[in-house]
Amino acid sequence: MPVAFSALIPLHANPDDAIEPLVGWQYLTAWTFPWWVVLSLTIIACLYLYGVRILHKRGDRWPLWRTFSFVVLGLGLIAVATFSFLGVYDTVLFWTHMIQHMVLNMIAPVFLVSGAPMTLAIRVLPVRPRKWLLAVLHSWVAKVLLFPPLTLGIMIASPFLLYLTGWYELTLTNDFHHDLLHIYMVTIGYLFFTPLLGTDPQPYKVPYPLRILMFILTMPFHAFLGVMIMGSRRLIAEEWYVAFERDWGLSPLDDQAWAGGLMWATGDLTMAAAMTIIFVRWIQESKREERRHDRMMDREEARARAAAAAAEGLDSAETHENSNKDAT
Repeated sequence: MPVAFSALIPLHANPDDAIEPLVGWQYLTAWTFPWWVVLSLTIIACLYLYGVRILHKRGDRWPLWRTFSFVVLGLGLIAVATFSFLGVYDTVLFWTHMIQHMVLNMIAPVFLVSGAPMTLAIRVLPVRPRKWLLAVLHSWVAKVLLFPPLTLGIMIASPFLLYLTGWYELTLTNDFHHDLLHIYMVTIGYLFFTPLLGTDPQPYKVPYPLRILMFILTMPFHAFLGVMIMGSRRLIAEEWYVAFERDWGLSPLDDQAWAGGLMWATGDLTMAAAMTIIFVRWIQESKREERRHDRMMDREEARARAAAAAAEGLDSAETHENSNKDAT
């Protein structure tokens, strides 16, 4: 790696380092703060909160739960996965990496999408930047990146390619690729969940039954890979993990078994929770559609009554006029 890039990207634990055992208080006291991640998360949080402040200053409302979802849960979970012991030991223990993987790829993106950042930006941006953003959101690039079958395929294939090829070992031995993997996980998760759970403007409106089907299709693949990893007697990145020569914690094989179990359980729980959200939104939208239909029917009935009353009034007027003529 070029020296310039090495200076800009944080180093991660490798077998030559003096690694403190992950026991006791180390779970709470082991923290790392890569400057570029701290800066990125801080800028994103500040921009979001600034947008909310602009709305409040001009008297517009923005749901508090959206702000909490995006800033506290979404960005907060990314921070915990990167800064806590999960980030400190993500190249030392496979199970810590797996928790980090699932948080970055399948949990944090759900909350980021629920925060509707594009909707917030559209509401606070000046006219010209707003038009640019809307043009991007409906461009062919967005249509490709948010194409549901494509994001579904990538979401399913990525973990298989990561753990069953040399890609994962590359991320362990190369700091640049290690951090790039984290960015990739969050990005793919965000693109996958946006058409399914998001309310931001987007080129596709996926029907609710199809959304549920996509989640159902994703679940068995993650479970299958988790079981494969859990039951495998061959170590993934064996040379790397054995080189640490740890005399604490789980053995490398047990460590891998725990990682596979965590992938299986976390993937199923996340997808089940996402499907629950979909069901709730489906019911809510059905009720809103029913209320809209009722209001439309009420308006049509009111117009029909008004027309009938007008016709009745006209008939009465004609009858009265004819009576006057007969009397004359």
